Amino acid sequence: MEAVLEILMMPYVQWTLWTLLYTLCIVGGVLIAVAYYTYAERKVMAAMQRRQGPMTVGPFGLLQPIADGLKLFSKETIIPSGAHRVVFLLAPMMLFALSLIAWAVIPFDKGWVLANINVGILYLFAVSSMTVYGVIMAGWASNSKYAFLGGLRSASQMVSYEVSMGLIIVCVLLCTGSLNLQEIVLADRPLWMQVLLFPMFIVFLVSILAETNRAPFDLPEGESEITGGFMVEYSAMAFALFFLGEYSAMILMSAMTTTLFLGGWLPPFGMEFLGFVPGIIWFAAKTGLIMFFFLWARATLPRFRYDQLMRLGWKVFLPLTLIWVVMTAGILVAFDALPTP
Repeated sequence: MEAVLEILMMPYVQWTLWTLLYTLCIVGGVLIAVAYYTYAERKVMAAMQRRQGPMTVGPFGLLQPIADGLKLFSKETIIPSGAHRVVFLLAPMMLFALSLIAWAVIPFDKGWVLANINVGILYLFAVSSMTVYGVIMAGWASNSKYAFLGGLRSASQMVSYEVSMGLIIVCVLLCTGSLNLQEIVLADRPLWMQVLLFPMFIVFLVSILAETNRAPFDLPEGESEITGGFMVEYSAMAFALFFLGEYSAMILMSAMTTTLFLGGWLPPFGMEFLGFVPGIIWFAAKTGLIMFFFLWARATLPRFRYDQLMRLGWKVFLPLTLIWVVMTAGILVAFDALPTP
């Protein structure tokens, strides 16, 4: 027993246990948030359409996400006879895993981050870019024309809007002078800089809708044209992993928007007197506001045509963000306002 205690008191073992505990807290929190985000989505859309939404399972329908999860878990996973079994099952696992590992660099409060690396924003962008592979794998491995069309649609859509997102992030990095997400939050941003970044904030909000394949850009899953897109052949837990991956990606993009543009865990502008409120509460509130934007867009906006989606990405957002990067750099240099790293 004494030997076990000595081992547990070793700094490396304590660091490993702390990292494991923190990782479990993040994964558990994200999964619970995903479950009740689906509940919130159904309730918010029901309210906007003057319906009740889930009301049967548990008080006010609060146990509905658990019932849905148990239903999907208990169903049989059907693999089409012509599908490539390994790739078919690997695709949803890959998408779900990528949506979780990105949380390693998200700071929830000062010092509350699993991996405080100096290139955190590059890590986030690299992980979000890899989700394209999971979608293509799912579309190809299903051996279905509808799934393949959905995979191609999603890949081209995500690549198109990632270009604009990268240029928007460059604007933020020019203004903050750091790739570290904690330093981006703590960087000094006077009012003129916030006004300068506001148009990019709007473009970023639209881009994350397209990046996560959400309405009005949910063309890869267009039920009216390609009957569910790349997920059409999936069922049971394989489908549930796609579902979990999509919603956790939405929460991740909301947290990323909060970190880059809304001051992370800091109190809102002009409300420093509320500094006694824990930072994680501010972070959760701001992230929840962006998550509500996803639901609001789905409930109110009609789906774009695919040519409109591509035209918006390549002919509007790409030129606009390119011009804004040049203009931002020019203003910072002209007024000697470049941040010192």
